[in-house]
Amino acid sequence: MKRKILLFGDFGIDDTIALLYSFFNEEIEIVGIVADYGNAPREKVLRNINYLKYLSGNQDIPVFEGATCPLTGIEIVYYPEVHGPEGLGPIIPPTINYPIYPLYMVLGVVEKNLADLIIVNVGRVSSLAATFILGVKLMQEAKEYLLMGGAFFYPGNVTAVAEANFYGDPYAANIIINYAKNLTIIPLNVTQRAIITPNQVEQIDQFHQKTKDPIGLIIKPLLNYYYQFYSQSVPGIEGSPLHDVFPLWYLLNKGKVTLREMPIKMIVDRGDAFGQSIGDFRSRPTPGFVKHKVVLNFDEFQFKNDIMGAFLQVR
Repeated sequence: MKRKILLFGDFGIDDTIALLYSFFNEEIEIVGIVADYGNAPREKVLRNINYLKYLSGNQDIPVFEGATCPLTGIEIVYYPEVHGPEGLGPIIPPTINYPIYPLYMVLGVVEKNLADLIIVNVGRVSSLAATFILGVKLMQEAKEYLLMGGAFFYPGNVTAVAEANFYGDPYAANIIINYAKNLTIIPLNVTQRAIITPNQVEQIDQFHQKTKDPIGLIIKPLLNYYYQFYSQSVPGIEGSPLHDVFPLWYLLNKGKVTLREMPIKMIVDRGDAFGQSIGDFRSRPTPGFVKHKVVLNFDEFQFKNDIMGAFLQVR
């Protein structure tokens, strides 16, 4: 049976690769997409999603306007050196006018698919938090939540301790941690090791030079741009980390990861720890934390094989 996924993302390069992975995978059905600010402003993210829908032939997936700013009210900083000025590396997509729906209407998608719905957030968390504010009881009935964010015993990628998705809006992350049911957090210390190498990207491109699949053909320019940033910012890294593909891969490969349920807390006070996620690994944790599942390790070899298997096929 296909996994029905409502996907929240700030569609830059890694979010885009995650969406393409879902299009190549027959076990995944995207029932809706929520566009958040983050890797690019929301209006560019909406344009990127409609472009990807057009290229892939998935015009019927409903798209919803997510947040344009964080609940913190702090001015947003964008990083074009990571995702490109438009969010898609070197690609400047055309404007394609598919319908866009207001965020409150996503609750209809949740209600329609409630028994089987898996909500996956791979970008900033402001929009997902807003849906809890709009309908917390309904949102708590969703089957499962997968959240890419946070870092545990690992350096952050924005500050010394904070990962980008949580740092961008720790108030929103705090809402999700406190109200979501059956939540699995997939942190930076795991996704940073979910690597695809330049040689593997070249194999995928050579395959799709033959298939002429439009979405297969954009993988190389996207990931070449991404790797250019990572090769400079993380010297010695072997390839591009697929942060946002990992939650979808995990969904299909739960037996290939190590999980631990532990108490979690978000630091929302301004200061050096702002946006830090804390997991209490002690046998007698401090009261006041909320327990959730956290991915701690995975089979890296199997991950690479599965990703290659997904992309090296005809849709």
